[in-house]
Amino acid sequence: MNIDKFKQQHLDILAAIDALRTLARAGVAGQAPAIAAQIVAMSGLIKLHLAVEQRYLYPAVQGSGMASLVRMGHRYETEMDGIAGAYLAFASRWNTALRLEAEPEQFRSEANTVLHALYQRMRREDHELYPAIEAMAPARMAA
Repeated sequence: MNIDKFKQQHLDILAAIDALRTLARAGVAGQAPAIAAQIVAMSGLIKLHLAVEQRYLYPAVQGSGMASLVRMGHRYETEMDGIAGAYLAFASRWNTALRLEAEPEQFRSEANTVLHALYQRMRREDHELYPAIEAMAPARMAA
């Protein structure tokens, strides 16, 4: 299974997180409209990535016939539900300039927690899950 698109999506999401951090460092209240717009744009990237994982990646992993990979894929899929839920709640709460202007420190706190979890998860996928998928014989995966 070719997972280059998944890797590229991770790079795009990481760049979006970095852009959000840059805006927040410049001042949450002062950059509130740009931060809200960045959250909306980033959410589009993340939702697309999650949908493609659900539709293609996890079913291919589950159909691999390799018990260790099937277990790993199930663990990643189950874990992602919590991380995705936390991110979507964060994005829903902080996608308006008014809320950002009213509670900049609360935004910073939540952003640090949620985005750190998302970052750590993508790093684990990049270093554990994706290499395990790539190491399989191509004939074993239905892409």
